[in-house]
Amino acid sequence: MTYQEKKSIVSLFSAIFIFISFCFYMYPLFPEDASESPETLRYWGFFVLCLTVVSIIAHIVISIIFNILFKITTKEKVPTFADELDKLIDLKANRISFFVFILGFITAMGVLMLDQSLPLMFIILIISGFTSDVIGSLSKLYYYRRGV
Repeated sequence: MTYQEKKSIVSLFSAIFIFISFCFYMYPLFPEDASESPETLRYWGFFVLCLTVVSIIAHIVISIIFNILFKITTKEKVPTFADELDKLIDLKANRISFFVFILGFITAMGVLMLDQSLPLMFIILIISGFTSDVIGSLSKLYYYRRGV
């Protein structure tokens, strides 16, 4: 397995772990009144912002730990450059990931247009962000294994 494949697998599992852990952490903080009260909307806004910050920080820390462990276990240098294939795979995976998120965003806005609840819009946005992260990692792994 190449460095890029291992990095994609670690990114996939870390995204799943971060999301599930954060959801278990935030679930007890959910307001008792599940209506569209300001407290509930504040909760969902806090959820989205904190998940974004926690996810970015956790991905950076996990990436640093992965690079250290990779260097220790394989005694190889961590690649410091990306060739054309790496760049092409990143571009294709990012395109797929952005497409999934935009679909979720449009769905969330459609939910608002159909007069559904605001918490449902936040849930759709959160799930589309998580799904786009997972699908981006899966597509990178797929392209590294099968080729472009």
